[in-house]
Amino acid sequence: MSAGTGPDNLPWWATGVLLPVINVVLALIVSAIVILAIGEDPLGAMWTMVQGALGTSEGLGYTLYYATSLIFTALAVAVAFHGGLFNIGGEGQAYLGGLGVGLVCLAVGNMPWYLVLPLSVLGGAAFGGLWGAIPGYLQAYRGSHVVITTIMFNFIASSLMVYLMVNVLIRPGQMSPESAQFDKATFLPLVQDMAAAIGIQMNPSPLNFSLFLALAACVLVWAFIWHTRWGFALRTVGANENAARYAGIDPKKAIIIAMALSGALAGLLGVNEIHGVQHRLLLNFPAGMGFTGIAVALMGRNHPAGIVPAAILFGMLYQGGTELIFDYPSISRELVVVIQGVVILFAGALEHMFRPTLVRLFTPKPAGV
Repeated sequence: MSAGTGPDNLPWWATGVLLPVINVVLALIVSAIVILAIGEDPLGAMWTMVQGALGTSEGLGYTLYYATSLIFTALAVAVAFHGGLFNIGGEGQAYLGGLGVGLVCLAVGNMPWYLVLPLSVLGGAAFGGLWGAIPGYLQAYRGSHVVITTIMFNFIASSLMVYLMVNVLIRPGQMSPESAQFDKATFLPLVQDMAAAIGIQMNPSPLNFSLFLALAACVLVWAFIWHTRWGFALRTVGANENAARYAGIDPKKAIIIAMALSGALAGLLGVNEIHGVQHRLLLNFPAGMGFTGIAVALMGRNHPAGIVPAAILFGMLYQGGTELIFDYPSISRELVVVIQGVVILFAGALEHMFRPTLVRLFTPKPAGV
């Protein structure tokens, strides 16, 4: 295997760029057929989605806002994956991370946002990391498979949040299960306000400072996984646990660390949603981003450089789908979910469907054949 190729001798750009593009194009073709089947113009519908997601500063803001949350949850999946683990508990870890963020923001009073942000990050990472470390411990020391335990912990997190919001954290005198609003001084700055400060006008959107935190997380994850001895140990355990043990690496410790880091990254979704947008604790704020993050990580090949464009693509699907419903009354929310599901299907479950074809195309034939 030469530099820049995978185990099947495919060049990196074939697996990292060409294969995801083929999968997305095929998913869009299938989606176009579905739209055509209900009697609508597929090209017009697709153009409406693109325009709605990227054609205005408001649409772009919403696209990047969704992408910010997806970057956090996809990075969580990627870190666990490199440790040989499949973390399906990003939704629950994000839920508990948001609880940590909310408790910090409620406790700090009227401190300015730039002082609250480090505490908010620590709160979200600590709560999410703990919620991820428990399944890691159960797999490492009790043999409980992390896929099963993380699924169960999603439901436990949801039930715990319902109890806390209804019985403990609800603002007195109201029926809606929401906490009191944070002090305005703690609100993260919106990107539109930051842009206005340098003379760039943007329409209102929920895009906030968390975008830069997500990009910084990408750099830190890249540096940790590929440029530290801890990341090397993690990848070694993920590749071959027996070989890692022979090399003096403790697989149990690596598993717990991987799941704790994974949960911490998922917990940072709460910084975007709770600290940056909602400014209060409430129910169901992850909105499925923990599950969609799995597809984003798969499409991005579990690498930060691939996760960012994949997250933007799925952010476009979220925002563009909303615009599609407004402009095409015959297209329902359920159909938009179908389109999103088709992309997830081809980007996730069927991601390697065209790999054998690419191998045949890019593998040199032996001399004399």
